[in-house]
Amino acid sequence: MGSTAPAEVERPSADVRPDRPWLAIVWNDPVNLMSYVTYVFQTVFGYPRQKAEKLMMDVHYKGKAVVASGTREEMERDVQILHSYGLWATVQQDK
Repeated sequence: MGSTAPAEVERPSADVRPDRPWLAIVWNDPVNLMSYVTYVFQTVFGYPRQKAEKLMMDVHYKGKAVVASGTREEMERDVQILHSYGLWATVQQDK
């Protein structure tokens, strides 16, 4: 006779909630110059110099900065672009 136990169903992780945005995070690295990181933020996101410099300073002194937020797909695309510029970036869902 067959088992009467319910079938295992894969469920989405409790951490993933569609109501929370995804984040693109840039991490500090020992390679890229601060002026270059500022340039990348201006080029990729169109940020004014002042905002790009503030984000760069957060990366430099705090170790990381959230540089964009949106859908998972948008943030994955942004992180891929940041990688193409040689920056260390990751995607994470907002907490």
